[in-house]
Amino acid sequence: MRRIVTTAVVVALWGGAALSAPAVAADHTRPAGRPGAPSVPTPAEALELTPERALPTLEDEATPGEALATARRVLGGDALPRDPSPTIALRDLWMKKDRLSGQQRRVAESILARPTDGAADNQGFGYTVPEAAPLCNARLCVHYVPTGTDAPPSVDWVAQNLAVMDSVWTQEVDQLGYRAPLADGARGGSPLFDVYLKDLGGDIYGFCAGESKVKRRTASGYCVLDNDFAASQFPNGTPTDNLTVTAAHEFFHAVQYAYDYAEDPWMMESTATWMEERIATAVDDNRQYLPWSQIYAPYLPLDLFSRNEGYQYGNWVFWEYLSTLYGNDIVHKAWSQAGSLKSDGGKNSIAALQKVLRKKGGLTKVYARFAAGNLTPAATYPEGAAYPTPKVRGGKALSKKKRTKRFSTRINHLASASYVYAPGKGLGAKKWRLQVAVNGPVKATSPAAVVVVHRTNGKRQVKIVKLNRAGDGRMKVKFGGKQVAAVSVTLVNASTRYRCGRNTVLACKGLPLDDKARFTVTGRVVKR
Repeated sequence: MRRIVTTAVVVALWGGAALSAPAVAADHTRPAGRPGAPSVPTPAEALELTPERALPTLEDEATPGEALATARRVLGGDALPRDPSPTIALRDLWMKKDRLSGQQRRVAESILARPTDGAADNQGFGYTVPEAAPLCNARLCVHYVPTGTDAPPSVDWVAQNLAVMDSVWTQEVDQLGYRAPLADGARGGSPLFDVYLKDLGGDIYGFCAGESKVKRRTASGYCVLDNDFAASQFPNGTPTDNLTVTAAHEFFHAVQYAYDYAEDPWMMESTATWMEERIATAVDDNRQYLPWSQIYAPYLPLDLFSRNEGYQYGNWVFWEYLSTLYGNDIVHKAWSQAGSLKSDGGKNSIAALQKVLRKKGGLTKVYARFAAGNLTPAATYPEGAAYPTPKVRGGKALSKKKRTKRFSTRINHLASASYVYAPGKGLGAKKWRLQVAVNGPVKATSPAAVVVVHRTNGKRQVKIVKLNRAGDGRMKVKFGGKQVAAVSVTLVNASTRYRCGRNTVLACKGLPLDDKARFTVTGRVVKR
């Protein structure tokens, strides 16, 4: 496998391996309705995706009336490409419904109502017949109807839903240590957590909705899952697989409401997608979002939430990277820092990460190593050997006659760009070295650079370039072609400086202060 990794660096990474993605349906809605491998913007296009110019806002830009219209489309099966997932659409509406009045307020409340509200739901989302006696255990109830289009195929399937949800609860709460969903009083007929089975039409797999505020920014809620995951509506995956992965993802949203229902949406969706890997790793449903991850779109900010694309889902790989290095509890610690209760940290997503990574070398260093590791997924992720090999921004084969190559680029916050140098003609001997010179923005803006020597024996040497206050640094590494297959240089803008509360989709709804930062890297062949 190590030999495969090295070959990928020299050939596919540099030359142009085509990115493909499994056509598997997940979170609980199809990603923008696109079959197969979605397109990813070019670096030049990505640089235009700055909050002040093109990024849509999540909460504050949309008026309560617009949030209502979005939720109606999403729940009605008429979602537009720019619309968020049902869970986020309902969260936004729920947070704003108190600012609606009259008919709009009544419509909003009907959309947020449970299916058992029946005919009172004028959006047609309620059950049309009385529900059967729900199946319950000591902490969960699964609600269903015995007849009609919303009916499950059998009572055994209802029991399977209860068993799967209970297993998810055990793993996420009892084993991983997260808070249980908050009690809802007697809503649904008891204080137990309620799950409703309903025919969601094939475009929506499931969702969870906030319902009643408890303390600070915590809330109780309920979940809705498709009633049967029939193959005619959900052709990808078995009903059991679709149920399991949907339950894992959506139940974690209910868990998140016990921390902070208003947390940055990229963190909510990326960690919920990461949770799928903990509960349903054999299903591999979350691989469909890899094209949107920073493995393949490293030039887009880590904290980007997009209504049009699935970046917030694809960046589950960042949490996978952290949990692979530091254990699953690192994500739990991040949510504890992001929580809103007095015992929590009360931080936004990025500030929470800074806190939990402080003793791990700091966010800048950890993020830089993550960005560099993404060039070789097989060496970085437990299942990375199955991921397509990404491409770098540029590359150059240096030779005894052509010894120098300079690359220049601009990089947005929490994003990166990578380049590859390969030893060419006349550079086989051990005496050759590659001198790497990096020029970045001032150190206060958190620039970083990582040099990786990819050896012909499949091993890698990872080195972080020490940058001075001006953002400049140099490093010399081995470059003899008999020992070295390639040297990659990953340039990183790890800035976390924002003006918060500026109505963007980024961390703390902030406006980043250090986007489009200029970096250059020069590789020069020298003798030892």
